[in-house]
Amino acid sequence: MIRKTFFILFLLLPTTYYLLPTNVSAQEITILYTGETHAMLYPCNCPKEPDGGVARRATLIKQLRQKNPNTLVLDSGGFFAGGLQDEYTQNTALDMQRACVNLKAMESMKYDALTIGDDEFNFGRDFLEENITKTNLAFLSCNISDTAKLPGLFRPYIIKEVSGIKIGIIGVTTLLAVQKASGFKFIEPRLRVKQAVSELKKNNVNIIVLLSHLGESEDLNLIKDFEGIDILIVGHSREKKEPFTKMGRTLILRPAWQGRRLGKLTLTVEDNQIADYKVEDLGLSDKITNDPDILSILPRCFSDNNCKQEGLIGICQDPGTLKSQCIFVKASKVPLLIITTKLCSVCNTEGVVKYLKTLFPGLVTSYLYYPQAPTTKLINDFGIKALPVFLLGKESEREKGFDKLKENLEMKGNFYMVKPQFSGIAYFLERKNIKGRLDLFISLYDKNTSALLDMIKEFNPIVHFLAVEKAKDNFAAKDGNLEVEEYLRSVCVQKYYPANFWDYISCRGEFINTSWWQDCLNKLDTNKIMVCAQGEEGKELLRENINLNKELQIISGPAYLLDNQEIFGSQGVPKKEEFKKIIKR
Repeated sequence: MIRKTFFILFLLLPTTYYLLPTNVSAQEITILYTGETHAMLYPCNCPKEPDGGVARRATLIKQLRQKNPNTLVLDSGGFFAGGLQDEYTQNTALDMQRACVNLKAMESMKYDALTIGDDEFNFGRDFLEENITKTNLAFLSCNISDTAKLPGLFRPYIIKEVSGIKIGIIGVTTLLAVQKASGFKFIEPRLRVKQAVSELKKNNVNIIVLLSHLGESEDLNLIKDFEGIDILIVGHSREKKEPFTKMGRTLILRPAWQGRRLGKLTLTVEDNQIADYKVEDLGLSDKITNDPDILSILPRCFSDNNCKQEGLIGICQDPGTLKSQCIFVKASKVPLLIITTKLCSVCNTEGVVKYLKTLFPGLVTSYLYYPQAPTTKLINDFGIKALPVFLLGKESEREKGFDKLKENLEMKGNFYMVKPQFSGIAYFLERKNIKGRLDLFISLYDKNTSALLDMIKEFNPIVHFLAVEKAKDNFAAKDGNLEVEEYLRSVCVQKYYPANFWDYISCRGEFINTSWWQDCLNKLDTNKIMVCAQGEEGKELLRENINLNKELQIISGPAYLLDNQEIFGSQGVPKKEEFKKIIKR
């Protein structure tokens, strides 16, 4: 099964989104935002985009405040360690210490408001109360009532005046926190948010920001119920979506997971109303220096995972304390043999190698290239059907990282082969090379389909729809029966009106959420298409269309099969010039 490829078609750089040109006489307000950081103090050691870290974040926030003093810094909750979402949880004592350090760091960064999420109750009421009352931060939740009647623990909202503009900031907490939050009463979120919006309007607030830790599906239902929220910063969500979208008048912002990037919203305000905005997703790379104030409170390490150095094994001593330090010892050599081919233009092995180095710091890599003689015997002996192949020496089983990988390994002679379902494949050995053939595997329900079809049309691809046949005449697709019905109609259009097929699927890709599919046929015989799609003919045509998906085990897209041999994918729509380079290779 193809789950991922490590060919990167284009780099996903920090993206900036623009609307209308800015009026120089208008007020410019910056909102910086985070959420779901889970006390991630250090840059992640990810093979791809190793960014993040509170010390870098603090530096960037200071720089941005210097550029524009009219700046607010907000968090939508989930800033404590521990809980199911914390990938770096260790034990209660160290998790509590990490939560405290993170809170001190956020205070040093002078956050203007933080919403209370369910993870803020991970260590009980006493811990939460003791630590948040030590700070000068504003903790918000409009739907939590303190049964002990302690004043000022959580506020429903605050009003900040920035350059004469009154901004109301509301916090709301998921009811999932109830089971952790002894001593607190939770009120239905929708009612309390509505009440807070009403009170802010009575206070003549110009802009209303909701820091929500409900989860995005509940957020969207809430926005549909009533107007008044200008900006929604979501929490309690790990869905991989665009950094922002808009629903009605509400701008929906999605913070980066674990604080690995800093969200930045620049508002242009005219006549006390939002006239324009710009959203940026700012990376926290190693090009940003660490803030000295944060370093003064930040332990060197909490675990061995925080001690990384090329070719060495790091050990954290006195974890979680200011005395902590990393001790490095030379890593044992672990051989990695990679079998690939120079015939393949998309056989990029870099991503897998980077990941394996995080598990085996002493990794020593060598390559064999098909169809050279030494590779042919290994390919035959091991029953290899596709490349690249990653073969670890048996020395790997003595390393700590082996346990993390062993479920994705299988023995092949004196090697552990990384299963292709895990490492990805790019080149099919047993498929006949058909020069110039291009197969495209897509869902018409993907948000990028219309733009992708427009980009790739000139390459004349053979289109395969992302559906599966579960049983005889029983088809399934990600978006259910409506998607299957659309594919049945599409393959019938392809049979009876081949010259109109591309225009039809392009039209449906652009307007897939409307049921008026007939409008995309441009006066063709709709009855003929309906009879075909609803009968056995349509099923047989769809079965034929998705046969290659089944053969290659392709279940997601967009994916591309080049020359009937090379398989690769892309995130979003590739640039045409970059795609041309791949085709020409």
